[in-house]
Amino acid sequence: MFTGIIEELGSVKKVAQQGRAMEITIHATKIMPGIKLGDSIAVNGICLTVTRLTSTEFSVDVMPETFRSTSLSTLKERMEVNLERAMPATGRFDGHFVTGHVDGVGEILKKEPTENAIYFHISIPTDFSKYIVMKGSVAIDGISLTVFGIEADTLIVSIIPHTAKETVLGRKGTGDQVNLETDMLAKYLYSFVHEHRAEGKFESKITEQFLQQNGF
Repeated sequence: MFTGIIEELGSVKKVAQQGRAMEITIHATKIMPGIKLGDSIAVNGICLTVTRLTSTEFSVDVMPETFRSTSLSTLKERMEVNLERAMPATGRFDGHFVTGHVDGVGEILKKEPTENAIYFHISIPTDFSKYIVMKGSVAIDGISLTVFGIEADTLIVSIIPHTAKETVLGRKGTGDQVNLETDMLAKYLYSFVHEHRAEGKFESKITEQFLQQNGF
């Protein structure tokens, strides 16, 4: 489990690809103390397992499904990546529940500086919108962000200068890909509601009206 609060920008040192499988080696400093083999690290929002380790670098394996459904296939040497260690049970919870299980890839359609903010318009698969609500949470490349606009196939978020400086999103522009993870709680709620509706467990007209008004 992660929070969506990026701890460090790492640098890709090596990408070894064989078919749709990859091994990525990443240089980092802040997150290295205490890391051990088998730990989970979110790399651009994707939960990956540490398979090799030195004092300044760690390696992770990328299996074909992850290669296919995320933006990791676009990584090259010297590119920067967002890094976050799994949240400790005793740690503070500053973002939202992020699993590191990416739902899909979006494309930045527009990057628009507005006073001290940068607005991003990002394309999303049409069926993602049912899991997204105004002022709700979404993870973009592993960054916990607030939804400021949502249409059938477009999501709007904004970042402050600190986030632009400390994450890869500030370095990305129109046409670049980003990893998307919708709110885990919204996915569970949507699944629960539709399962119970199919079983006829919502008999109240008021309940049904409320669900329809809120996109369920």
